[in-house]
Amino acid sequence: MRRATVFDVFQISQVLIRSITHLCAADHHKDPELVALWTSNKDPQTVRGWIQSGSDIWVAELDGQIVAVGGLRHGSMISLLYVDPGHVRRGIGRALLVRLEQELADQGCAQAYLDATHTARAFYLRYGWASAGDVEEWHGMTQFPLRKSLHPAEKG
Repeated sequence: MRRATVFDVFQISQVLIRSITHLCAADHHKDPELVALWTSNKDPQTVRGWIQSGSDIWVAELDGQIVAVGGLRHGSMISLLYVDPGHVRRGIGRALLVRLEQELADQGCAQAYLDATHTARAFYLRYGWASAGDVEEWHGMTQFPLRKSLHPAEKG
């Protein structure tokens, strides 16, 4: 795991678009317009802008290739967590989630937030995330606001 650089933008873009297109069909229902809308800001130029503006973007590498992308914003929110379709179910998403949570905790964040897709909701619930409010809609796709305390459980 490492922070992304501008030299990563093409691989990051590919991972984001492949993951959304191939793994998130339960959300976009293979509707080309929804896929295009969701991926419209995942091009290399936009990703380069995120990194150059100081966005907290992380990547997971395997054999020199980026296989997962994560992002943080506002000091308490996980904004991205996508794994390349060829690398799911290998613990990479979990490892990146742990890294992002640790980064937030290291920055002094006590409560983390994210908006989960239908596809990713069970993944987050499995790792201690809980509902943080009413289901929301984004262009006809359901989002589940989730939260997690980043304080370790006190031992008594």
